[in-house]
Amino acid sequence: MKVLFDTNIILDVLLEREPFFEHSSQLFDFVESKKIDGYLCATTLTTIDYLVTKHHNKQLAKQAIQSLLALFSIAGVNKLILINAVDSEFSDFEDAVLYQSACNAGIDYIVTRNVKDFKMATSIHICTPLEYWRLLQNS
Repeated sequence: MKVLFDTNIILDVLLEREPFFEHSSQLFDFVESKKIDGYLCATTLTTIDYLVTKHHNKQLAKQAIQSLLALFSIAGVNKLILINAVDSEFSDFEDAVLYQSACNAGIDYIVTRNVKDFKMATSIHICTPLEYWRLLQNS
């Protein structure tokens, strides 16, 4: 099962943000143990670099990016994905890019804390970390 993690989930784990850390980090464990095929949108990495550098330092950002690249596959972003995103009904361009990138990569699920932001999603299941964690526990 191919699962793309929204940027907010990655930040929850990297910054150990409560109360979101527990289930998100458990999903990272599932990726690490190859129980799920974890993906990130390419734009997530640029956002992580910017935020970690801004709030901490460049060295920590580089380490975070290297760790994420070792753990996750990357759903690419190209001109067609950006065109489809800008032409979509999504109100937020960043979410539209993530969704179009996921569609292009054949993603089955997007895990996000902002499910409502993906209400325009039609071909991919959208769920919270807790919802996806429960799904895995029941399968």
